[in-house]
Amino acid sequence: MFFSVVLSYLPYALVTSFTPGPNNILAFHTVGQKGWVQGRSTLAGIVAGFFSVMAVCALGCYQLERLLPALTQVLPFAGALYLFWLALHLLRSTPAKDVSPRSTFWSGFFLQFVNGKIILYAITIYTGYVLPAGSGALLPIQPFVLTLFGTAGFLTWAAAGGLLQSFLRRHTRAFNGAMAAVLALCALDLLF
Repeated sequence: MFFSVVLSYLPYALVTSFTPGPNNILAFHTVGQKGWVQGRSTLAGIVAGFFSVMAVCALGCYQLERLLPALTQVLPFAGALYLFWLALHLLRSTPAKDVSPRSTFWSGFFLQFVNGKIILYAITIYTGYVLPAGSGALLPIQPFVLTLFGTAGFLTWAAAGGLLQSFLRRHTRAFNGAMAAVLALCALDLLF
């Protein structure tokens, strides 16, 4: 059951983890400017904060389902609407601007608590895929799994450095269009 649930949200998780967002841009910038050794504290902060947000969202979604079960019938539709909005936003977006050069463990950690992308990522997966599948017992494992996906995404951006930056600047429309299409398919999967 665990693997079938993970496979159901895998496309959404991968698109969200590997497309531009605050974590990916911060990791890209930090390693590009400071290198792996000086940037490791910021990367560790991103991982610790990411896991914390995933755990808080899992607990919150579980409590919502337990206390307001009717709400869980509506949340997949809200998740689908968010995915369609995200796909549209991705289609219209341009390459991200530079971020602050001041990067520490705490800047990486606290960024997670204001990072709407990962908060909605967690809520969408928990309410759209995990809880409706009747896999609430597997919910405590999900923050670890989602953190692994998120970490893979931002470490890829960090490792890619200038190579990925030049690719995205040259092929922004095509890349964003492909990622938007995947998000739209994920939204349709939530609805049907």
